[in-house]
Amino acid sequence: MSTAIMPVEQPIPDRHGNNLFTTDAELHSLLKLYLPDALRTHLWPHFERLGALAGGRLDDLAAEADRNPPTLKTRTRTGQDAREILKHPAYVELERIALSEFGLAAISHRDETLGWKGKMPPIVKYVLTYLFVQAEFGLCCPVSMTDSLTRTLKKYGTPELVARFLPRLTTLDFDQLAQGAMFMTEQAAGSDIAGTLTTARLDEAGQWRLSGDKWFCSNPDADFAMVLSRTEGAQPGMRGISLFLLPRELDDGTPNHYRILRLKDKLGTRSMASGEIVLEGAVAYLVGEMGRGFAQIADMVNNSRLSNGVRAAGLMRRALAEAEYVAAHRVAFGRKLQDMPLMQRQLDKMRIRAEQARTMVFQTAQTLARSDAGESGAYALLRILTPLIKFRACRDARQVTGDAMEVRGGCGYIEEWSDPRLVRDAHLGSIWEGTSNIVALDVMRAIRREASLPAFHAHFEGLLDATPLAPAFGAALRESLARACALAERATQAKDEVLARQCASMLYHCASAIAMAWEGVNTASADRLRWAQLTLIHRVLPRDPMGTAAIPAEWNAMPAHSAQTA
Repeated sequence: MSTAIMPVEQPIPDRHGNNLFTTDAELHSLLKLYLPDALRTHLWPHFERLGALAGGRLDDLAAEADRNPPTLKTRTRTGQDAREILKHPAYVELERIALSEFGLAAISHRDETLGWKGKMPPIVKYVLTYLFVQAEFGLCCPVSMTDSLTRTLKKYGTPELVARFLPRLTTLDFDQLAQGAMFMTEQAAGSDIAGTLTTARLDEAGQWRLSGDKWFCSNPDADFAMVLSRTEGAQPGMRGISLFLLPRELDDGTPNHYRILRLKDKLGTRSMASGEIVLEGAVAYLVGEMGRGFAQIADMVNNSRLSNGVRAAGLMRRALAEAEYVAAHRVAFGRKLQDMPLMQRQLDKMRIRAEQARTMVFQTAQTLARSDAGESGAYALLRILTPLIKFRACRDARQVTGDAMEVRGGCGYIEEWSDPRLVRDAHLGSIWEGTSNIVALDVMRAIRREASLPAFHAHFEGLLDATPLAPAFGAALRESLARACALAERATQAKDEVLARQCASMLYHCASAIAMAWEGVNTASADRLRWAQLTLIHRVLPRDPMGTAAIPAEWNAMPAHSAQTA
């Protein structure tokens, strides 16, 4: 006689298979605030589809690609030189879905994508990336570089160069589309671009030939790369640096004259190849004005920095959602984890950082659209928001992913789960496209050279003016914004670089708190308003380490007429 085994609830919560879009109610509210109704309605099924993929199939493919990193084939079996990077089929499928099915790299450069006729605002691209990166981080680097290279080529390339290469960069045909890369870093020239040793010379046929050693090249087998090089006979320093477009293949289909020497053994982003390249008289095309290479590639770098911030926000969202799911379903000592006061506090600390980043993604993407449209003051605002989100969100992602791993406990340390991959990948954001020190100094550079601070102050003051808040809370936000701007102004005027990181953090925290408060009121989200208050308390205002840091009651005390208006 057999004994029936009764099913029991899974003691180890597993969120795999959940739709990462439909389970994100806050994102739904923000899309209603930031996207036009017609476009949002059209894109909703696409968001739902990508959310389902990210929560299931993409996550499986990403884990498989992470376990099977690319390898470099340097020679054929007959001894001929080769420079082929062998990618796991899981990674190739991720490429197809990202670049072809959803057009993540081309969407900003096409007149029709995902069935929508007309250019889409940058927010669409970043929301799609935000969802995709919750499953796969590494591929989002080639996606971003392809998008950024295309933008830079369109902006500075000659009409002939653009007409020749743009179609492959913007097509959605997976067999025809081209990927992009950016080769800047050298052994002696990381963030110090003036130390670039790669040289460019004109040959007898009038072609530019590049020679040198590029030390860190992500997506090294890309079809095209933007490369910084010092032209032969040019003056020393930054003014001798020019920008070139390097094709992987020559016009006759033969390989260009450069070799991938080896691939990097990286802590994270294992799915995506990064390598070292030696240029041996490689044919390249001058992009833009000679001697203005860094100024021209800076647009590509800034676009990539914004993408870094988006990816950091996505990583935090994935890590936080995993932690919330575990806390909601895991029972210990007779209670769910989410009902325990210390866990509630820990989750709140993670939510603050994750939601700050999400808010700054929307604010910066919206500003990018205004800047591209030529709106007065928008470029100055974009110029400071971009390094701010790159600096702070990427650092916060390291904290949030680590804390989320702890919530899952011992399982969080096991490679079968997403947590280790999220932690490893999160650490790269603070290094790619400029380390934290470099990016914090860039905030001060934007203030000094672009007069970004008045535009920044005016924008967030404007949000406060448009937001009915409890007078005490509104006053606290205004005072904090004024103090942060004053500190940044003093530090910039005095050229006090020691304060750069502090200034960048304070500007970011004040801006995100104000924007979250504005979003909270306009989406009727009490949670968002509370997160804005917690941001101000825990990340801006001075605190008594022996105190409780509770939200002051007067911050929620709305005058009768204001409460009715809100």
